[in-house]
Amino acid sequence: MQHPTSSALILGAHGRFGSAAARAFVQAGWQVHGQLRPGATGPAIAGVQWVQADPADTATLAAAARGANVVVQALSPAYTHKAWREGVPRLTQNAIDVTRELGATMLLPASVYNFGAAMPALLHEDTQQAPSSFKGRLRQASEQQILAATRDGGMKAVVMRGGDFFGSGSGSWFDQVMAKGLRAGKFTYPGPMHVTTTWAFLPDMARAFVQVAQQRERLGAFETLHFAGHAVTGAQWAQVFEDIAREQGWLRTDGRLRATTLSWPLLRLAGLVAPMAAALAEMRYLWTTPYTLVNTRMAQLAGPEPHTPFAQAVRQALGELGLLAQPGQSGALALQGSAS
Repeated sequence: MQHPTSSALILGAHGRFGSAAARAFVQAGWQVHGQLRPGATGPAIAGVQWVQADPADTATLAAAARGANVVVQALSPAYTHKAWREGVPRLTQNAIDVTRELGATMLLPASVYNFGAAMPALLHEDTQQAPSSFKGRLRQASEQQILAATRDGGMKAVVMRGGDFFGSGSGSWFDQVMAKGLRAGKFTYPGPMHVTTTWAFLPDMARAFVQVAQQRERLGAFETLHFAGHAVTGAQWAQVFEDIAREQGWLRTDGRLRATTLSWPLLRLAGLVAPMAAALAEMRYLWTTPYTLVNTRMAQLAGPEPHTPFAQAVRQALGELGLLAQPGQSGALALQGSAS
């Protein structure tokens, strides 16, 4: 168990992963400082001390979080090439600066972008990285930037790699595409239904961060860990969504979800005028290439990772979006206009 004075600074605590991490550390008994942009208001998380400061304001952040053992780097720029090109190196350096000032351990939630389109089906911590996308190369460079900052002993760092995020709010494929038409009996999936890809349920991944933070004395200067999460196919997603749709009254008892596939040609066309669509289209390979993250080092270091059963995690994520009927409401009311 962590020392009573354990303290964490969450950079980007207003965001999806940042807020999930803040909740997880508070629930584990840590003192938590949450960084917000000046003028911003943080979510209502009991136990979080909010710090309004620009990520580059190292002095203010370090003074507010003096004594922090851990810095969670949950800052991320907008999902466009221009924003990433400018933002990723800068935000990475901001996190390095405050971590070194505090003499702390940085924890970074990372992606599989580094492995590229030719990645093998099983991804181990030492699997060769061969990024094939703009974002993959930037992510790899960011991790190398952090590695270099640990070499003189001024800080430690942990990169924890997970699959696609879901849970803890909106802003992912889960809510913007897959569940968007669920109340109308429709399910849209970005890839072939039989391909296995990996998903990180953010409340679980945030709790895994706490587990690792509690073992920080055992860490090397720079560690790469994998969060296994849920390795599932589109067909498995469709089945869980269909079960939930029936429970909620969005489908009749014998009804079936209308499964459709995302139109990638249309997304690429939209990318000609919409930078975010272009950035998304570049990552199509993540839906056609099967992959599973192997969490050997994580298990050795911190034991079994937190793992909410898949169907339960999906229900919780939908509930957080306000899509599920509240207890006591009749799902039959939703049958008006539902799919058959």
